[in-house]
Amino acid sequence: MNFSRTRIAPTPSGFLHLGNVFSFAVTAALAERTGAKVLLRIDDLDQQRVTPEYIRDIFDTLHFLGIPWQEGPANAEDFSQHYSQLRRMPLYENALEQLRNSGQVFACACSRSQLASAKPCNCNNIPLDEPGVSWRLRTDHSISLTVQTLSGKPIQTTLPLSMKEFVVRKKDGFPAYQLSSVTDDDHFHTDLIVRGQDLWDSTLAQLYLARLLPGSSFPKNIFFHHTLLTDDPGRKLSKSAGDTSIRYLRREGREPGDIYALIASRMGLPAAGNYRELAAPVIEHALSGM
Repeated sequence: MNFSRTRIAPTPSGFLHLGNVFSFAVTAALAERTGAKVLLRIDDLDQQRVTPEYIRDIFDTLHFLGIPWQEGPANAEDFSQHYSQLRRMPLYENALEQLRNSGQVFACACSRSQLASAKPCNCNNIPLDEPGVSWRLRTDHSISLTVQTLSGKPIQTTLPLSMKEFVVRKKDGFPAYQLSSVTDDDHFHTDLIVRGQDLWDSTLAQLYLARLLPGSSFPKNIFFHHTLLTDDPGRKLSKSAGDTSIRYLRREGREPGDIYALIASRMGLPAAGNYRELAAPVIEHALSGM
């Protein structure tokens, strides 16, 4: 099994934590196993949460832990000048225009709190160019979607209700994550996507969306959704959990081998001193189809 390109795609909205490193380790080791190049793709469209300190932390963490990448920015300055998603806005706008021209989107002025309270969206006939509205995709939950998996066993399913009429353009006019991620993976010719199980619904939303974008190769990608590293009560780690950030652990005097060993222990994996050792049993289990 050989691939051309995979990607590490952190969001600079906080300091990277142990869960991020586990995903990066699996991605890098699987790339080596399958001949793929690793692209560092930093998702920085959420400008309200992005800070230069968080961007630098991505490079500091990858260098400190010895996780390699072959394509993308070499440092924070290179990222800002050449690789920021802001420099790919024409690509996202073109994708949005395709959806608009095909009648696949509608304008929505509902707040998150309204939708969270299960109140129905009653937005009808709002112009798409109205200020302060998001664009939502018209969704059909009976359409079959195929997820090509690393084990070679495709999964047939449909779009989950959690992704009913999901947002493709936010109220601030910026593309939403699902659209920018599909567009970027097409642009960089990614063919292997490694991500956590928490992004399974996003994968299905992106596969659904890609069907509506002429020429998209996204549905041909191979996907591997790995298990998540959680804290003691079983909650997914977040960037607000400071004591699991690599920055915090480095300041406590931890070395790379200590961090990999800590992740392996928390995941119930054999002892590991580098990213290859950490990822090896995870990849073997995935390739076996178990």
